[in-house]
Amino acid sequence: MVELPTTSREWHLVARPHGWPEPDHFALREVPVAAPGPGRIVVRNSYLSVDPYMRGRMDDVKSYVPPFNLDEPMDGGAVGRVIASEAEGIEVGDHVLHQYGWREYATLSGQGATKVDPDVAPLSTYLGVLGMPGLTAYAGLLEVASFREGDAVFVFAAAGAVGSMVGQIARLKGASRVIGSAGSAEKVESLVNEYGFHAAFNYKDGDVSGQLRAAAPDGIDVYFDNVGGEHLEAAIGALNRHGRVTVCGMISQYNAVEPTPAPRNLPLVIGKRLRIEGMLVTDHAGLRPRFVEDVAGWLRSGELTYRETVANGIDQAVQAFLGMLRGENAGKMVVALES
Repeated sequence: MVELPTTSREWHLVARPHGWPEPDHFALREVPVAAPGPGRIVVRNSYLSVDPYMRGRMDDVKSYVPPFNLDEPMDGGAVGRVIASEAEGIEVGDHVLHQYGWREYATLSGQGATKVDPDVAPLSTYLGVLGMPGLTAYAGLLEVASFREGDAVFVFAAAGAVGSMVGQIARLKGASRVIGSAGSAEKVESLVNEYGFHAAFNYKDGDVSGQLRAAAPDGIDVYFDNVGGEHLEAAIGALNRHGRVTVCGMISQYNAVEPTPAPRNLPLVIGKRLRIEGMLVTDHAGLRPRFVEDVAGWLRSGELTYRETVANGIDQAVQAFLGMLRGENAGKMVVALES
């Protein structure tokens, strides 16, 4: 056991945003580091995850996950090195994945930690391509959307942590066509030249429906939705009969202060016999062994690639989160705490 630090810095939510979060809704505070009791460990976090779902937890509303409490540490995915342990099966020096992010040091139950191997893959990938975003893409495409070889697939926010995985998995599983949308010319180029999408367009250029029709003249069979709104409306219009939609997120509404209009073409769901299904990745934990086996194999062979946008230092966590909400990241946004 190494000597424990006396204090740690951690981010607290101090006010609930109305619309877009601002830096003054958060406070970086110094707190004592608790020694581990029986069955508990202390982890020095190496990487923290910032994810879109965290925005919803800043509102005091009933949802599938409880809201953040004011003036208490926020939580989220993190990976780090164990520096003290009173938990059976976890030794000092082990690396673990856990949910006590947004802080430099975490004291938690050993049962809430999963050991990971930095020799198999870089630690940060357990928050991205081999973590929650990767499993979301894998389960959302293959299980929720019931992907079949030959399907044409459309992905919004396709250059992000989840979207880039959806498109690549679809291609590797035999999609007839993979189309993505992104918010910059650079990201559009990366979708085609780096991730192997058949076509891509910049949704900021306007007329999403028209751009989608041009990119998928024969329609689409699967839409992986992270945004709702205009993109969902365009996808409903382009979906072929018996098309499927996986609704993973509604980022167009997360910071809205007024009700947003639903897609105006919902009656098409009836005639086309469409299936629209929401998903939570926690419902698909049983897929993890197959997911890790498949994705690790694709990474080793070079058939699947990923990007990360890394912010350095605990003091940059809020700016990284806000930048992720604005779409400034390429691939997974993570915060590095150790060099």
